[in-house]
Amino acid sequence: MRLTLRMGSALVALFAATTLHASGQAPEAAPRRLEIVAKGNLPRPPAPRDARTAYLMSFFTDEDHSLHFATSRDGYSFTDVNGGKAVLSGRDIAEQKGIRDPHIMRGPDGAFYMSMTDLHIFAKREGLRDTEWERPDPQYGWGNNRNMIFMKSYDLVHWTIARVTPSKLFPQYRDAGNMWAPETIYDPDRRKLMVYFTTRDGNGPNYLVYSYANADFTTLTETPKKLFDYPDPKVNVIDADITKVGGKYHMFYVAHQAPGNIRHSESSKINRDWTKSLRKVDPETAASEAPTLWRRHGTNTYVLMYDVFGISPNNMGFSETSDFVTYRNIGRFNELGSPMKATNFARPKHGAVVAISPAEATRLEQHFSRP
Repeated sequence: MRLTLRMGSALVALFAATTLHASGQAPEAAPRRLEIVAKGNLPRPPAPRDARTAYLMSFFTDEDHSLHFATSRDGYSFTDVNGGKAVLSGRDIAEQKGIRDPHIMRGPDGAFYMSMTDLHIFAKREGLRDTEWERPDPQYGWGNNRNMIFMKSYDLVHWTIARVTPSKLFPQYRDAGNMWAPETIYDPDRRKLMVYFTTRDGNGPNYLVYSYANADFTTLTETPKKLFDYPDPKVNVIDADITKVGGKYHMFYVAHQAPGNIRHSESSKINRDWTKSLRKVDPETAASEAPTLWRRHGTNTYVLMYDVFGISPNNMGFSETSDFVTYRNIGRFNELGSPMKATNFARPKHGAVVAISPAEATRLEQHFSRP
């Protein structure tokens, strides 16, 4: 059976394995995945009563360009819920047959919101397209793409999905070279979800912009505006991550300028008036990107996680801070002396971590443990 759902600008084809092999035997069971549903069929279970003492990490790998989930009960040891396999295949949901940079957050309505880059950087090598990139490199640059993918869920198992294409929505961005690393944060003043991401004009320098999503999380409703003016406009600035702590917003981002890697800015406003400190805050000597911040439950300690892509094999690195001035290096997944463990997966890339309840973690794990 083939079921086609149109949601926003996305056209998603879902397949149910209902046929038999010629031998009369049922085919091998399809890999277990997250369930994609229309918005009217999105289950909304009662809000969990237990505290959000567990954690869920979203990430992808270069090997499959697909979505992965890992859970943790203590914030130190993470286990992939699907035994190291993707929970959603990039080939099934992305125009470029691959996804990158999955970010997950919880909104004030209790729903989970996930956003991803629609991009496969090895698509030509894997026979998914005839050209190196979706559009010509000289005009649009490395890793050029058009789409972002938005998803929404209340139970972490059933999700709506939409492809969002700013170049079609907003004439000002019709020649944009990319739409990378979208993330979402709730704007209490606007009472809307603010989506911010990396873009560029043609093959120009990358910069950060923001817009707002509709309630169904299927499109953007406003022309994106500049989020942050880096002192040197010729420098590529990518991968913003914004978290509100007390009365301040803290933004971590990547600037491709010596000394490189992760920078930090702060503001009392969600989308303007950022400080311009250019100090590198991560401890890595190898190239790093994709910063994301999360709090250890019951403490004022925040964990800064980043993708250390300049080593082989790539890995996630971690630092802790309680004042956003000093950062304590706690190492990388599974390295000697590091408390951070990845129990059944390797080489995760560009992830995010959200606090969830143990009951929510168990429900998600049970979905993937069923035969």
